[in-house]
Formats: sequence, C-alpha cells, structure tokens
Amino acid sequence: MSKIPLVDLKAAYARQKDEIDAAMQAVIDNTRFIQGQEVKDFDAAYAEFCGTKHSIGVGSGTAALHLCLAALGIGPGDEVAVPVHTFIATAEPVSWLGAKPRFVDVDPETGNMDPAELKHVIEGVSAVLPVHIHGRPVDMESIAAIAADAGVPVIEDAAQAQGAEIVKTDGTVVRAGGYGIAGCFSFFPGKNLGAFGDAGGITTNDDEFAAKVRMLRDHGRTTKYEHVEIGYAHRLDTLQAAVLKVKLSILDAGNAARRALAAQYSEKLRGVGDLLLPPVTPNQVSVFHHYVVRTHSRDALLAHLAEQGVSAGIHYPIPLHLQPAYAFLGHKPGDFPIGEAYAKECLSLPIYPELTEEQLDRVVAAVRGFFG
Repeated sequence: MSKIPLVDLKAAYARQKDEIDAAMQAVIDNTRFIQGQEVKDFDAAYAEFCGTKHSIGVGSGTAALHLCLAALGIGPGDEVAVPVHTFIATAEPVSWLGAKPRFVDVDPETGNMDPAELKHVIEGVSAVLPVHIHGRPVDMESIAAIAADAGVPVIEDAAQAQGAEIVKTDGTVVRAGGYGIAGCFSFFPGKNLGAFGDAGGITTNDDEFAAKVRMLRDHGRTTKYEHVEIGYAHRLDTLQAAVLKVKLSILDAGNAARRALAAQYSEKLRGVGDLLLPPVTPNQVSVFHHYVVRTHSRDALLAHLAEQGVSAGIHYPIPLHLQPAYAFLGHKPGDFPIGEAYAKECLSLPIYPELTEEQLDRVVAAVRGFFG
C-alpha cells in the first residue's frame, strides 16, 4: 500500500503541468529572468485576488516581513509583538533590524495571537505582527483596535493564509493581507499557493508604503544606478512569478477543496480519544494550510501513523520563546503556557486538494485504530 504524504507536490504539479511548463518556457525564451513582465502580471492578479490596491512580489515570505518592518523604520530600541506559536521566520526579521520581539501567548482554541494577551503587553510596542497560523485568520478586529488605541501599525503575517477571509461585525469580508498596513505572504512550495522555490509577496492599500517597499526590494533605487536608500536584493524571480500566475487560477477552488476535506476529517474524528479538533469560527474562514489536531498522546500517535504509511507533521514543536536562538531574551518554560501546550500536543494530518477520499479514510482509520 502506497504511503500518504503530508504534502503532495507531484500531484499538484501534474494537475497543471502543461500550463506551468508553457509559462516557464515563455520566460526562458524571452530571457527576462529579473523583473520580467510576468512579475507585473502576477502582482496585478494577486492584488485583485486579495482585494488590495497593491501586491509586490518578493524573494520569500521572510523577505516580505523584513521589507515591511524596514519600510516602517523598525530598528534598534523598538519592540515588535510576535506570537509564540509560529515559525521562527516571523521573528527573525525583527532581530535582523536590531529590534526585539516581544512574545505574546496564543488563544487556547485557535492557536492565533490572543488579543487579551496582546492588550497586556502592548505598551511600548512599535508594531504588531499577528500570524494567521495554519491558514486560520486572526481576530483582526480586536487586534487592530488594540493596536489603534496604542497608535502602532499592524503587519499581517499571512504566509499560510492565501485566500483566508475575515468577516467583520458589519458583514464586510476582508481577505488576509488586506487588514493591516500590509500583509506578508510566503509562496514556499508547500503553501496553498506555492512556487517552485522560494518566493513571497506583500499586499497593501497604502500607495506611499507600496512605493517604499518596491524601492527597498530592489537595492533602494529609483533608476538603474541611482540608489536613494540602502536596500535589499529581495526581488521575485520572473520564473517563479510565471508559475504562481498559473497556479493562482485554481487557488480558490483548491481552498474550497481543503475546507471540504477538513469538514470530513472533523466529522469522522469527532469524539475519538482525547483529540481536540480545529474549532469552527464562522467569522474567520480558514484555508486549512494545515489540519491540526491536538492530543496528549501526540508523539505516540505520530509514530503509529508512520507505521501505517501516513505522513503527519508537527507545526511547531518548540515555541519561539524557548528556541535556543532566543535564549538571550531570558524566557523560561511556563512563561507562555498556552503556546507551550500547543507545541507538545499539536499534530498536522495530510491535507491538500489532491487528497483522495480513499486516502482520507485511510488516515482516519489509522487515527481511530490508535485510540482503539
């Protein structure tokens, strides 16, 4: 019996192989590998997809965060609020700029930055960097209100949330990346919208901010050899833009498929063992980049699934405040108990649009078999 992968990039490629191959060949034929027309075309299409005025392609999701923080002038002496339950790339650019991450514990149900915890630590913070973790939007209305009261900007880390939606109390629907001063996206190959290497993007509705980010991503220049600021080499490669433009055309359908698969998982795993399933939050429409369950028997379940030919994952086993790289901040176990509980209990099951019903049922059977 074949193994079920956690992510199936081969199946995703096969789904659009001819279109992707043709788009890449067109770039190769015209040899505009840097800042080619495909970058502009993808930027325009992704801005429309997100419902924002601007989209700016960059080299990675981490580069997107770096550029946005730099454009805001974040530097030595500043602190940026960052959730403890996320990949380290959320915090790294803060440190690169000489600033300090101020860690925030997470909501016990969603794993997202907890607005109540943010409110306790907002004083003295220069920016807030919430993460739409696992593809589920943060409570942006609450976080934006807290940040506005403190007079600080919000940058959305939407690396895992391409197409996720926030339904505001007035009924308005805002896609991830359209709420703060900017949204930062990763197009790492395994993401819902994935390139064939590192790639990222920035969305914003602020014309001045967009102009600054475009300048900083390309060595701080205004003309080919005039550089008004010290910038970065954070451009999006033309080949990656060509791939992303093709894959964007089926992203909404892929996200809908993920939601349907998540609903099947939740129906078939409800009441099994001590599993905690992803909560239903009608005002936060997830794109299920990960389908995360929680159990006190996480490590044993992970080993059992591997024996059954099911690849599962852990996102993320070490909360940021306990990472060796951030030991100099002096945090200790128990400082952020909810994030620490997530790190010990969370398990990601396979989920992607190409996952078949037979594969999903095999995963469910393996999980149910573990719990007897």
